[in-house]
Amino acid sequence: MSNATKIRPKERDAIIQSLRAGVVPRIGQQHVQVGRVREIEALINDINRIIDGGSGIRLIIGDYGSGKSFFLSLVRTVALHKKLVTAHADLDPNRRLHGTGGQARSLFAELMRNMSTRTKPEGNALASVVERFVSSALGEAKANGTNPGVVIAERLEKLSEMVGGYDFADVIGAYWRGHDTGNDQLKADAVRWLRGEFTTKTDARAALGVRTFVDDAGFYDYLKLMARFVKLAGYDGLLVCLDEMVNLYKLSHTQSRNANYEQILRILNDCLQGSTEGLGFLMGGTPEFLTDTRRGLFSYEALQSRLAENSFAKNGLVDMSGPVIRLTTLSKEETFVLLQKLRIVVASADSGRELISDQGIQAFMDYCYNKVGASHFATPRNFAKYFLDLLVILLQHPDQRWENHLGGLEFKADIDPSTLLGMEDEGDEDDELTSFTL
Repeated sequence: MSNATKIRPKERDAIIQSLRAGVVPRIGQQHVQVGRVREIEALINDINRIIDGGSGIRLIIGDYGSGKSFFLSLVRTVALHKKLVTAHADLDPNRRLHGTGGQARSLFAELMRNMSTRTKPEGNALASVVERFVSSALGEAKANGTNPGVVIAERLEKLSEMVGGYDFADVIGAYWRGHDTGNDQLKADAVRWLRGEFTTKTDARAALGVRTFVDDAGFYDYLKLMARFVKLAGYDGLLVCLDEMVNLYKLSHTQSRNANYEQILRILNDCLQGSTEGLGFLMGGTPEFLTDTRRGLFSYEALQSRLAENSFAKNGLVDMSGPVIRLTTLSKEETFVLLQKLRIVVASADSGRELISDQGIQAFMDYCYNKVGASHFATPRNFAKYFLDLLVILLQHPDQRWENHLGGLEFKADIDPSTLLGMEDEGDEDDELTSFTL
């Protein structure tokens, strides 16, 4: 194996184990990325706009197994290399954009736990961001011969004009006091507040002297504050990635679902109108989440008008400038390249020994495409999973040949994860026929 294709064991194991389990690897995505060139270029333009002080929002739409989560992870990696801070989370029954029982605060807390920077790509970077802000202020104070507290107060003054900005600034100030006096508890309490881990005003006031905390109603406002703060800390912006948005579509209670869609509308309006600075959103969902006129985003008229496709994008023409990017399935040529890259990844565990030839890869693809139901089940996720299953068998048993194993391959449909989460809400106003009997 050439030096150009050497893969670190940590990345190799993450790729193999993750893809075999049907999930996205946290590291090493660049080794198996294929296709999506125009989509990636469009998102890089969005990142550059965020760096320039603008904002952006994209809905990444694709079927289960089409590579949405992988694409979101890849874009996050690009953003980190461009000196952005990223935060990502999956929506589930307890994490939504809007809620009255702590669901939005829980989503905010998950985003903050998963906050990443280039030096801490695996998350838990919030404390490092705050520390960088304090350190840069100390450096400026030392260079100018001024009081560090004065420098920090002047910087934080830019936050006071925003909703919740005064208390946010007070919490950062409390972190600085803890840093200056060696009070680790005060620093820890400040980080807890920023992570959205306080649940009552009493606790927040006792620990930090502030009268508010991150609650459901302030979810989006605090994200805007955090975007402004990371820029003050020396980064170029904040990219928020929200996956499994289909779980909002699964909400059975109409009012709860519409309240979440109203939050999406608010974010969409702000980003499209340029009302926010240095903040971007990526939201991954399925086609029904977008286009279903009964329960999806298109059931909300204001969203339907803003997310409608370009009427001139027909006959193979695609508009990449709109808020919606649809991920189509990989072509056969792109799938072939994907399997070649996976072969290289697995072979790196055995000094580059070729486990299957290009002819074998083609035979594997032909077998898969000729299986009954392949049009529904032959997704990038399934191709990667079953091909890796075959390769690891060949790796562990050198006497085996790939020709002997294709007959045992059985495709299974990708499972909608939201059906396993019990995504039910109080009441069921939509299912009007549930009480109908004959």
